[in-house]
Amino acid sequence: MNPLLQVRAIGQQIWLDNLSRTLLNDGQLARLIAEDGIAGVTTNPSIFQSAIAAGSYYGDDLARLKSQPLAPEARYEQLAIADVRRACDLLLPLYKQTRGEAGFVSLEVSPALAHDAEGTLAAGRRLAAEVDRVNLLIKVPATREGLLAVERLIGDGINVNVTLLFSLTHVDASADAYLRGLERRRAAGGDLERTASVASLFLSRLDTLVDARLDALGVEALALRGQAAVATARLAYQSWRTRFQGTAFAAARAARAHPQYLLWASTGTKSPAYSDLLYVEPLIGPQTVTTLPEATLAALRDHGRIEATLAREAEVDAARASYARLAALGIELDEVGERLQADGLIQFEQAYAKLLALAAD
Repeated sequence: MNPLLQVRAIGQQIWLDNLSRTLLNDGQLARLIAEDGIAGVTTNPSIFQSAIAAGSYYGDDLARLKSQPLAPEARYEQLAIADVRRACDLLLPLYKQTRGEAGFVSLEVSPALAHDAEGTLAAGRRLAAEVDRVNLLIKVPATREGLLAVERLIGDGINVNVTLLFSLTHVDASADAYLRGLERRRAAGGDLERTASVASLFLSRLDTLVDARLDALGVEALALRGQAAVATARLAYQSWRTRFQGTAFAAARAARAHPQYLLWASTGTKSPAYSDLLYVEPLIGPQTVTTLPEATLAALRDHGRIEATLAREAEVDAARASYARLAALGIELDEVGERLQADGLIQFEQAYAKLLALAAD
């Protein structure tokens, strides 16, 4: 059996961490949905910058947009929105079949708004209206201001992908914002069943930074290399189960609200010393999402070993032990998460600047 379909049978959704007109026009995305069970698409400024810079299907539209008196951001958004609409339409049958559990496409607000709650809220509302698809997720970074906007967007019934999570504290804050948003929605008489969210926990970047700190500590610390990210994901899932499968979510569940699913992001292995499926095989479990770049997707299809590994008791105990050992060495993963979130925002801002340069006159 296709390993990708085995993952789906366990209850985990696989989303593609890429979108381009090549994938759309050449039928590649449609085939991935039909043959591999791909259940969603994630995008970010880096993905669109690469797609537009290297793609052969953007030239005519970009030239047309440059002939119009539009700001570079408006030109880029027109290109991106057209692609996102098409991807949403391809995934709409799955969205309907699963009653809003799967079939989503993400589109990110400008990284320049990461510390502007009102600006993020306005941009999220505007993009949701312009894309005009029920299976769109507005992607918002989990800064303090971003989470204020998440709460209000969910209150409006706008689906949200909370991104740039790097720690258990970030995951908890994202869930809290979602639940406050659902309460806003319920109080306003809104339909909770049509409101959805995912919380995107970034993995490989976490190990890259923690490993560098372990290397600096010497030989005794090296045994912990490559453990921080998977341990964080396992413990995040335990927290998720307590919150969303327990009594705290009972009233919202009775109102047909969806839990905020955890999404494993940054799943491409960066270190050649590690398995190319380090952030995939150990983290397979129901009611979760993993978003994979094309190389990791191909690796999983080719040689993935598929088991429900995420909640194994012994592995969860090992994750807690890894956390304790890292803390004993002076590596505080909450502080690491703050550093990585700040770095991630800078990277997205740089990619966004390159996007606007492509769209400039």
